[in-house]
Amino acid sequence: MLSEVEQRVLAAVDDERVVAELRELVQIPSVDGTPAEGEIQSWCADRLNALGLAVDHWEIDLPALTSDPAFPGWEVERERAWGCVGALGGDGTPGLIFNGHIDVVPPGDLAQWPNRDPFSARVADGVMWGRGTCDMKGGVAAILGAVAAIAAAGVELRKPLAVHTVFGEEDGGAGAFATLQRGHTGEACLIAEPTAGAVIPANAGSLTFRLEVPGLATHGSTRSRGVSAIEKFTVLQSALQALEAERNRDPHPLLAHLDLANPLSVGTIQSGDWASTVPDLLVAEGRYGVRLGESVDTARTAFEAAIAEACAKDEWLRDHPVTVTWPGGEFASGLLPDNDPLLSHTLQAATDAGVPTPPVNGAPYGSDLRQYAAAGIPTLQYGPGDVRYAHAADEHVHLSEVLHATRAYALLALRRCT
Repeated sequence: MLSEVEQRVLAAVDDERVVAELRELVQIPSVDGTPAEGEIQSWCADRLNALGLAVDHWEIDLPALTSDPAFPGWEVERERAWGCVGALGGDGTPGLIFNGHIDVVPPGDLAQWPNRDPFSARVADGVMWGRGTCDMKGGVAAILGAVAAIAAAGVELRKPLAVHTVFGEEDGGAGAFATLQRGHTGEACLIAEPTAGAVIPANAGSLTFRLEVPGLATHGSTRSRGVSAIEKFTVLQSALQALEAERNRDPHPLLAHLDLANPLSVGTIQSGDWASTVPDLLVAEGRYGVRLGESVDTARTAFEAAIAEACAKDEWLRDHPVTVTWPGGEFASGLLPDNDPLLSHTLQAATDAGVPTPPVNGAPYGSDLRQYAAAGIPTLQYGPGDVRYAHAADEHVHLSEVLHATRAYALLALRRCT
C-alpha cells in the first residue's frame, strides 16, 4: 500500500512535462567532446535551479583532472567541461543520488536517420526516436520528472536527494570522476541507464586495446620477399578468439544469462598505403571485457600474455613482436555489495509503480557504476530503454517506460530520503 505522501507525489508527476523535457534534451546534440556537452549541462543546472534545488554548476579544471593518477581516461579531447549537481532538502549526506550522463555518441551516417536528423526527437505511436533517447536522456528526463513531483508535492525530505548529471560517460567516465573528486557523495546511487526492465547491480568492465603488427614492405609482384602485416594479424585473430573463449568459460552468476559475459571484439583495422605494396604495418583497435571482480591490471596482463604467446609461436613475430597499448577510457567492473538494501528498495519501488518484479541481472558493458562503487557508494542501474538500441541508427525509447521510471524513482527517493 502506498502512503498518503507517496500517493500525493505520484499524482504530482507531470507526464507531458517529462516528455517535453526529454524532447528538449534530445534536441541538444551533446556529442562527446563538442560544446553541446557544456550547453546541456547549463540546461540541467537551470532546470534544477527552477525546481528549487541547491545547485553546484562548475567549470572543471581539466589539466588537474587529467593529471590525476586515477583519471579514467577519455577518447576525445575537450577544451572545457562542466559538472552539475543538485540537492533537494534535508541535511548532511544525501540519502540517494540519481546519476545520468548527458553525453551521446556520434550519430554516424546521417543517411540512416529519417530526414537525416538524428536529433529530431520524433514521436510516433508512443515511442521517441533519436540519438540519446535510450542512452540515456530518457533516464535523465525520468530523474527530473521524479524530482519535480517531489518538489511540487511540497514533501520535506529528512536527507537530501542528489542529482548528478555528468559528461563523458561514453568515453571513460571523466564527468562522474570529476563529480566524485569534488566531494559529491551519498549513501546510495541509482544510475538511470537503459536496462530493458531489469535491475542491474553489477557491470563487467571494458578496455580499449591497440595492436601494432609489423610487417616488411616490398613490391606486390615480389611479395615473397616481404611479410604482410595483414597476414600476420590472422595469427593474432586466432589467439584473441581463444582468449575470449577462455575468459567466458566460467562467468559470474549475474552474467550467466548472457551468451558472452566478457566479449572481445576488434572494431577497427588499418593497414597499407599502396595497392601494390606489401603492407609493413597493421593497426587494430578493439574492445576487451574485464570480468566481474577482476582488476584492470590483471585483465591487461592476461591479454598481453596471450599476444606474447602468439608472437612466440610465429617465426616472424617472434623477432618482430606486436606492440600492445591501451588508449581511451578505462572501465573497471563494479558490483553492488551482497544484501545491500538498495536492491530490494529498487525492486519494491518498481513494482509499486506498476510493473511485475524486475529480473536482476549483471551487464557486460562498462558504466559509471564502477566509479561510484569504487568510492564506497552502493550503486545499481535501472532505467528506461533497451541497450540493444543504444548507439544505433534506430535508437528509441518507449515513453511509457520513461513515465514508469519517473514514478519508480519518486517512490525510491521518498523511501530513502524521508
